[in-house]
Amino acid sequence: MNRTKQAPECSINNIYQLDGRVPLGKAIPFGLQHILAMFVSNLAPITLIAASAQPALSQAEVAILLQNAMFVAGIATLIQLYPVWKVGSKLPVVMGVSFTFVAVLSSIAANYGYPSLVGAVIVGGLMEGTLGLLAKYWRKIITPIVAASVVTAIGFSLFTVGTRSFGGGYAEDFGSAQNLLLGVVTLAACLLWNTLAKGYLKQLSVLAGLVVGYIVAIFMGKVDLGTLMSGGLIALPRFLPYMPQFHPGAVASACIIFLVSAAETIGDTSALVSGGLGREITSEEISGSLACDGYASTIAALFGCPPVTSFSQNVGLVAMTKVVNRFTIMTGAACMLLAGLLPPVGNFFASLPESVLGGCTIMMFGSIVISGMQMIANCGFSQRNVTIASLSLAIGIGFTATSEADIWHIFPETIQSVFASNVVAVVFVVSIILSLVLPKDMDIKKVVSEE
Repeated sequence: MNRTKQAPECSINNIYQLDGRVPLGKAIPFGLQHILAMFVSNLAPITLIAASAQPALSQAEVAILLQNAMFVAGIATLIQLYPVWKVGSKLPVVMGVSFTFVAVLSSIAANYGYPSLVGAVIVGGLMEGTLGLLAKYWRKIITPIVAASVVTAIGFSLFTVGTRSFGGGYAEDFGSAQNLLLGVVTLAACLLWNTLAKGYLKQLSVLAGLVVGYIVAIFMGKVDLGTLMSGGLIALPRFLPYMPQFHPGAVASACIIFLVSAAETIGDTSALVSGGLGREITSEEISGSLACDGYASTIAALFGCPPVTSFSQNVGLVAMTKVVNRFTIMTGAACMLLAGLLPPVGNFFASLPESVLGGCTIMMFGSIVISGMQMIANCGFSQRNVTIASLSLAIGIGFTATSEADIWHIFPETIQSVFASNVVAVVFVVSIILSLVLPKDMDIKKVVSEE
């Protein structure tokens, strides 16, 4: 007697499984939580880069780029979740515009103009995407201890991002009593929800904190609801708002920082798989994630946006909640697409005060450091692994501290822009070099005396 194979049950318990259906009404809050965790950070790099451009971009031009960024982030996230050919990791990776590129792209926009930035990102994206497809030929140099060191560095690098958000972002009232109070209230709401909620609802602590923080911010006068309809009701993303120009200096600088971004992506996806799925990442997943990073960044450039990459905020959220279901994250990506097509939706998300975001994310960033430590522990504390991890982190964190940034002053400006303030880049390079040059067996051998 033949038995037909039953389809997997649609259940809320599937949020902890990579595949499987979750009831739509219950999936959306979890997907939305992932998007809200990165929404403001997805838009902030564009405003920082646009402010540096010469000639300066108008407010209307910046608004178009912000709308395009939301649309592109949604497309890139969908490709990561549901790959196209070999492009995409099939992992719950959320994509967005990265802070990693801000310093270099701001310099390009200031020296060569915004069209040269677009051209540089197109070339850099194609380079990273192709490297991703060829990952099986160079994957072995990214040893487990290198990936673990990079993941730990990513967590450390985000501590200042969380603190900046907690204090109010780059606003003039950074560190004001209002901002700090708002951050504390949001963090307290997250902790209380995580303590008192039962079952799967416990994993919605970040969303609960965002809602409570947003409501409190409205009463504190920190939210401008008058801008919700400022972009109209419906607006299609603008394709090729700038015709790309290709300047050799701009392209070279962008390609270097794309390599750094690739290291962060390897670290992010490794941390996500380790913290969310409890296993090591595969070569196919690294290849797909890098290919998506690169080629999606080229697509982003065609819409005038800086590169998109995996968001560490969401890696921290996965590590904290263990919600890894692709269908669930897809509902968040759909919300991102809607935000790119419906300006009121995007304006509503963009009105989220930085202090609220900081109150929710500061603990998540700590979770990434813990994931990195767990990965280091899983590698084992051999003399070689301890040397690689300890030295790369010591140099990476010490040499990029704001108070010690002058240690890079003898190097060319391009080197400074890539490494002087990027702990992940320094840790990646140092750990790779140490992994290649240190002998395989460094453990101290016990001397046995012959009688």
